[in-house]
Amino acid sequence: MVSIASTSLQKVEALAESFNIALPIEQTQRWVAFQATIPGRTPWRCVAIKNDGRIVAVASLVDYETHGYHYLRAHHGPVWFETPSEELEREAILALARYVRHHDRRQIFMRVSINHDLDLSRPTLSTVPYDTTVIVDVRGGDEAILKRMKKRGRRDVRKALREAPITCADETVRARASFDEYYPVLTETAQRDGFTPPPQMELEHLLESLCPTHCRVFAGRLMDGTLCTWSICTMHEGRATRYYAASLTKTMPQHVTDRLLYFECCELGRSGCLEYDLMAIGSDFAPKLMALNEFKTKFSKEKTHVPPDRDVPIRRVPYGMLTYMKNVMRVMDL
Repeated sequence: MVSIASTSLQKVEALAESFNIALPIEQTQRWVAFQATIPGRTPWRCVAIKNDGRIVAVASLVDYETHGYHYLRAHHGPVWFETPSEELEREAILALARYVRHHDRRQIFMRVSINHDLDLSRPTLSTVPYDTTVIVDVRGGDEAILKRMKKRGRRDVRKALREAPITCADETVRARASFDEYYPVLTETAQRDGFTPPPQMELEHLLESLCPTHCRVFAGRLMDGTLCTWSICTMHEGRATRYYAASLTKTMPQHVTDRLLYFECCELGRSGCLEYDLMAIGSDFAPKLMALNEFKTKFSKEKTHVPPDRDVPIRRVPYGMLTYMKNVMRVMDL
């Protein structure tokens, strides 16, 4: 029988350590502290999922208030201590939904990562979830990192090292002091690639909460000092993640992003990281992200499957109304 029990972030982290499981940074105390700085987001509670009294998974949930309604998000959670069967995952998600419904009637749905295609879940109302990523092995030094790439990746990196007119550096301290120079590059990237960037304040809070031990900013500058490309990566338990990245359109043909990403891999490897998650590529599940594949997949010979985010209705009638309104807005945009 599956049951849900309230717990604490401290206990979650201790449990993960006892199971030799590396928690995603989004399921740690540091991330929750960062989320608490963002208007409309409030840490809700941590839960342990038990099967016949034995803890099999944990999750930290954050309350999101947006457009007049509330929902819960377990970013990259639940974290399973063993690979769940479809039946166990179904029972766990149902039990968690009942737990949320009992403890907080404000919540319309919860957004969680789900391994199996459960019919109790729905496609996310917002955001573009993904089920495939690229993870670069950054162990063994600069040459070892390069050798493990696809042939196309090695070729482009070597060309970038010869020709890209930039110098790369760790600019964590500079970006944390003022993000004003970096944000316009992100807005240009968003306009070019068709996504909505997070507010500048959110990125500033991210750097303030996680830097320097759990977050770094890497940047490439032209010879005249112009910032043309940058990235923000998080680091936790040996894994780094390329959370945000931006580049000026005019310098992209000069392979500046290839040079910066290789620089990041090498620097992260020297910092003790084992792998670098480039986050989100396209697949049958996420065809909208196919444009990312050409660039990201050349840096590793393998793709990695991850449980995608799905929505689980808590209050079915209000959730149905939200779905209806989303469909109406989509039709109006056509």
